[in-house]
Amino acid sequence: MADVLPLVEARLRSALGEPDARAAVTFLGTDRIEVLRFPRGGPEGDIVRYATLGMSAQPMADPTAVLADPVKGPRAELVLSVRAGLADTDKVLRPLAVLAASPQVEGVVVTPGASLDVGEPLWPGAPFTSVLVAEPGGLVEDLELDAPLDPVRFLPLLPMTANEAAWKRVHGAPALQERWLTHGTDLRDPSRRSVPLD
Repeated sequence: MADVLPLVEARLRSALGEPDARAAVTFLGTDRIEVLRFPRGGPEGDIVRYATLGMSAQPMADPTAVLADPVKGPRAELVLSVRAGLADTDKVLRPLAVLAASPQVEGVVVTPGASLDVGEPLWPGAPFTSVLVAEPGGLVEDLELDAPLDPVRFLPLLPMTANEAAWKRVHGAPALQERWLTHGTDLRDPSRRSVPLD
C-alpha cells in the first residue's frame, strides 16, 4: 500500500505554496503529526495557513466497530487560516496536532459540522478553545487515492468562542454559519469577538 503522506504534502504545496516552517509532535501510542505553516500574501491582507500532515496516514475508524479497518474509512487533514501579525498564532501548532491526533487517541471520526475542543486557548490570548469543522473542497481539493482507499479531505477549521460553541450545540452548525454570514464576521481575525447571538 502506497504511503499517502508524500501525496498529501504534494497536494498541500500545490494549493498553498511552499511551507516556511514545520513542527512535529508525537503523542504516546500515536503516529507522528506534523503541522506545516504556509505564509500567504494577497489582496485580502496577509493570511497564514496551518495544515496538519499525518492525520490521513490511517483511515478514521468508527468508534463502535469491533475491529478498525486498516484500509477503508475516511481520511482527512486539518487546515486553519488566520490573519498574520495580529496575534502569536504560531503557538497553534501543538493544539492543531492534538486535534489531528484525536481520531487515533479518542477514536473519533472528524466530519464537517463537528466541534473540536482543545480545552485551552488555541494560541496565547486567543478567545477560542474550539473550532467548527467546515466543508472541504474550497481551499485544497480532495486527494483521490487508489481504490479501495477513501480520498483525503482537507477540512477547514473555523475558530469558535465559548459562546458560539455553546450556541452551536443547541442550534447546529448551519445556523451558526448563517449567523456569521449575516453579520459579516471575519473568521480569520485571530482576536475577533463573538458574533451577536440574541
